[in-house]
Amino acid sequence: MIPASSRRRTAIVSGRFAGTPGQGGATWAVLQYALGLRRLGWEVTLVEPLDDSVSGPAVEEYFGRVCRRFGLAGRAALLVPGARRTMGMPYESVIDAAGRADLLVNLSGVLRDREITGPIPTRLYVDLDPGFTQLWSAVEGLDLGLEGHTHFATVGPGLAEADCTIPTCGRSWIPTLPPVVLPYWPLVESNREPAEASFTTVANWRAYGSIRHEGVFYGQKAHALRPLMELPRLADERVRLALTVHPDERDDLASLRAGGWVLVDPTQSAGTPDRYRRFVVDSFAELGVAKSGYVEAACGWFSDRSVCYLASGRPVLAQETGFSRYLPTGAGLCAFTTLDEAAEGLRAIRRDYRPHSRAARALARSHFDSDSVLTALLGRVGIA
Repeated sequence: MIPASSRRRTAIVSGRFAGTPGQGGATWAVLQYALGLRRLGWEVTLVEPLDDSVSGPAVEEYFGRVCRRFGLAGRAALLVPGARRTMGMPYESVIDAAGRADLLVNLSGVLRDREITGPIPTRLYVDLDPGFTQLWSAVEGLDLGLEGHTHFATVGPGLAEADCTIPTCGRSWIPTLPPVVLPYWPLVESNREPAEASFTTVANWRAYGSIRHEGVFYGQKAHALRPLMELPRLADERVRLALTVHPDERDDLASLRAGGWVLVDPTQSAGTPDRYRRFVVDSFAELGVAKSGYVEAACGWFSDRSVCYLASGRPVLAQETGFSRYLPTGAGLCAFTTLDEAAEGLRAIRRDYRPHSRAARALARSHFDSDSVLTALLGRVGIA
């Protein structure tokens, strides 16, 4: 056997993106970990377990296209639920890769096949929904796939604080930040005049599982956006929103349009990794609105989407979730809590755009570069 110190490290990375078609941002959220580890010299196998309700040629085609696009073909598999069968890399090859793996990075605990996960000595659960994950598990008793892991990390650093009111589910949570693989997100100078460009963001109006705990309601993006309906008109700014929303939400859609929001088709605008990146690059800056649950939890969540804006040199005005306790704000990244603060934040970025743009890229390099974020996270789980 080759000594571990002299052979290439190997990892299984698991997350869902083909099962959420038309969401380029969800794809990037997984790719940042897979490509980031590969950049550090790891041999990476990507495994996506399909949900029982999601399958078909379109899902397989998208998965294959993304893997070819980013050099993962031959090292990636779609896992068919309830069967020892895959699409892409054969199941037996996945089992072989798992038997040699040093690390499992299990995003939101989606991979539950113990035949794959069991032999891996370091099994890291990465919580991408801080507050919700813990409340769903502790309060509602839902199985979030926490069992079977050796370490637990969260992109909600506030959950690791002693005064946090969110249940820990009996786990010690390692705080981490969403990584960005900077070579895939270079600084891009805008070819538009600032006056012609828009603040933008990508959002799901509703996602899943709002919950009430000890008198506090932890809600969705809809609950955070409703108090901001008048923001574009109040700030006299053009804000483009690539919003996934059911057409039956007629009253809210009418209120958004009346408030001056420009709604664009999220699939056409940001439905693939390349479209998503182009949408970000074509933006003036981001107006980032958090799920109300992240705000109420004060968990410090910061969006992996916003990190992509920062890396591209696009300033971010983000709704405060407690992240300002962990990240520098005021240049490149600004925080707001109220409608009036949001309006002033938009104006401030417009007034001093160039300094904010330079600071945005600098912040991405200093705090979110996958080389440093993943190296630090590996150190916390005992892998040098």
